[in-house]
Amino acid sequence: MRLLLTLSAALLAAQTAFAAPFSDSVLQHTEDLRHHAMISHRPWQILESLTTEVGPRLPGTEGDRRAVAWAQETLNKLGFDRVYAEPVTVPHWHRGHAEASITAPFPQPLVISALGNSIGTPTAGVEAEVVAFADLQQLKDAPEADVKGKIVFIDNKMERYRDGRGYGPVVKARGKGAVEAARKGAVAMLLRSVGTDSHRFAHTGMMRYADGITQIPAAALSNPDADQLTRMLNRPQPVRVKLQLGSEDRGPQTSYNVIAEITGSRYPDEIVLIGAHLDSWDEGTGALDDGAGVAIVTAAAKHILERGKRPQRTIRVVLFAAEEVGLVGAKAYKAAHQQELDKLYIAAEADFGAGPVYRLDSRVNDSALPMMDQVAMLLAPLGVTRGGNTSWGGPDVSILPEAGVPVAGLALDGTDYFDFHHTADDTLDKVDPQALRQSTAVYTLYAWLMANAEQPLRPIPPVE
Repeated sequence: MRLLLTLSAALLAAQTAFAAPFSDSVLQHTEDLRHHAMISHRPWQILESLTTEVGPRLPGTEGDRRAVAWAQETLNKLGFDRVYAEPVTVPHWHRGHAEASITAPFPQPLVISALGNSIGTPTAGVEAEVVAFADLQQLKDAPEADVKGKIVFIDNKMERYRDGRGYGPVVKARGKGAVEAARKGAVAMLLRSVGTDSHRFAHTGMMRYADGITQIPAAALSNPDADQLTRMLNRPQPVRVKLQLGSEDRGPQTSYNVIAEITGSRYPDEIVLIGAHLDSWDEGTGALDDGAGVAIVTAAAKHILERGKRPQRTIRVVLFAAEEVGLVGAKAYKAAHQQELDKLYIAAEADFGAGPVYRLDSRVNDSALPMMDQVAMLLAPLGVTRGGNTSWGGPDVSILPEAGVPVAGLALDGTDYFDFHHTADDTLDKVDPQALRQSTAVYTLYAWLMANAEQPLRPIPPVE
């Protein structure tokens, strides 16, 4: 009851504080939707179904194909006006076995995970002395003689932040470390896991090769194993490691972006896009990354559908293919919908765990900022504050602002997200059901309000 009264007060304040970009009926229905979403079990049911009945969903694999079938069946059962799938050509990388061990001076096994897109080693493996670097830049600056014939170890610890800003400075080494090591003649690359945990799980993730540079195998060490290797390297004896990877590229496959719509009653050709990515890495079940996002946006749209009032604009749920291997589905979506990008009213993506959502960011025209402030006010009883106007919207929709598409960022609390990110420990038990429910409630209200707003959002601030 107290939360109902708080939201009612927020509605009244929002109506009086600004010229009304929302009608009274839209605002009144917002309260009904909030109450409905905060008692709904729908997001948990969707997430439990995806992670149990499909599990890991690496692009191009049988798990990926089952995920597409699951998504189409689930969205049709939920009663969306239109459900369809658009083909996407995706790479099929096979992990294979991954083993590593210190062979000298103190022999012992290491816990590793092959990095996505890595080549395998010869059957006998690769064994060499290890040379360590604090970060990617230190490797770039090193003399070739220090690296040639050795296994490079990049030992850059990730810092923990609610908004995940510790990720960017360290993930560069995952993406480019093998190329920079190979330029100087290294035979393999090891990386301290890009994660904030102290558990003995290694964090996988995508890496890249460059044309004209020898391809070398690449793997991530669990953080405790990286600590152990560092301690040995601080002793006077040379440290040698043996690495064996069975990874291989199995060629292109066809996957799909799966899309569902609630047709708008007044502006059916104008689209409010809420998205998540359907694929996941293969060592866990992809509950946080990004099963939670799939559940959030699907359940949010279903909440609107089942409460009986049709939005003025079309609400489009997009479950993107192959985000983990380079925004492949997002790029295919943008290309396929190039002619209607000017009809995208606004886009947002849930891809940072289960939440809760704590801040609303945006990238809209300055004239629309009072309206976005009002949206934040309406979300405030759910614990959401107003952020800035430089949002990128989420990974898959981040490529849309360069085409002039407005975006919103519903910031999910990622304090512990990188404890589990891209590990075998990304499983359903790590999801807080109440956080998932709150995040879905926020997306429900956000999508409803955006689909019924009267304020133009373009042109947006330039993308730098």
